[in-house]
Amino acid sequence: MGTKMLNMSALNLESECKEIHDSWGQLNQLGLALASRTRLERQQIRETYKAIYGEDLANRLQKADQMADNRKQAAAGVGVSPKLCAALSMWMIEQHERDAIMIQEALDDQQGDTNYSALVEIFVGRKSSQILLIKQAYQRRFRRQLDQDIIHIEPPHPYQKILVALVASHKAHQADISQHIAQSDARRLYETGEGSSGPIEAVVLEILSKRSIPQLKLTFSCYKHIYGHEYTEYLKTRNSGEFENAMKTVVQCIYRPATYFATILYASIKGSMTDKGALARVMVNRAEVDMDEIRREFKRQHGIELRDALCDSDKIPFGDYRDFLVALTASK
Repeated sequence: MGTKMLNMSALNLESECKEIHDSWGQLNQLGLALASRTRLERQQIRETYKAIYGEDLANRLQKADQMADNRKQAAAGVGVSPKLCAALSMWMIEQHERDAIMIQEALDDQQGDTNYSALVEIFVGRKSSQILLIKQAYQRRFRRQLDQDIIHIEPPHPYQKILVALVASHKAHQADISQHIAQSDARRLYETGEGSSGPIEAVVLEILSKRSIPQLKLTFSCYKHIYGHEYTEYLKTRNSGEFENAMKTVVQCIYRPATYFATILYASIKGSMTDKGALARVMVNRAEVDMDEIRREFKRQHGIELRDALCDSDKIPFGDYRDFLVALTASK
């Protein structure tokens, strides 16, 4: 299967789905081809495959991921990479479905800890309408209320309060962005932070719960303009507790997402991330959002192209999974 874009006519869709079906077990070319597909094209391929073969392609990839470590299958010589199957199954589903699954995995991390970074990335990076779709998908798939699952995270953690505030912000914020509100909020952050030795938690959570992500981004921009440095610099110099440390991550993700994700990718590529799912999560989730910005920031920070860093990494096994990740760096 070639990677060149094709006109998604019914004939082409049927032909591609037949190629996918007939070449199962040799997923490298499939990964390279699908990496170049737009969201709409992937949706068309998924729908056509199900119409022809009666099986959801994303579900089949997920099953292949679960079977890939089976010794009998390995002995039979079936070349299925579990990492590629997992990444492809996430790539093939709609964003809100993907987010719902990633949230559930973050809440029920295999290491027994809640993956707060993954949760923050999703709630900060989605619009209010998208959060509603995520909640609906989460309830359909897991038969639980997302808000309640966040509220009842155990043991309690400051990230939990921040996430609850962000969930509230998606319900309550105004659509318009106000320079006046941003300046006022920036001053409140200063007056309860650098301008005072008191606790910052109540004011920060109030602002997070009432403002949209674009409004918060403008607030942090105003903070730097008024006071000459970023809010995260204050958080670094403060006698940091868990709340301040959590806020550093949240502010960076809101204010400088390309910098945040470039840092996550570099650490993942070098193998210094304890969050082993971060590499695939970021590559799949940001491929159609801001990959160009992330690539530029990665090059600025580390003096190497992202695709070259992926290819040169001794922490990412050579083969189809690496090829797929490299192909995603070129996604628009």
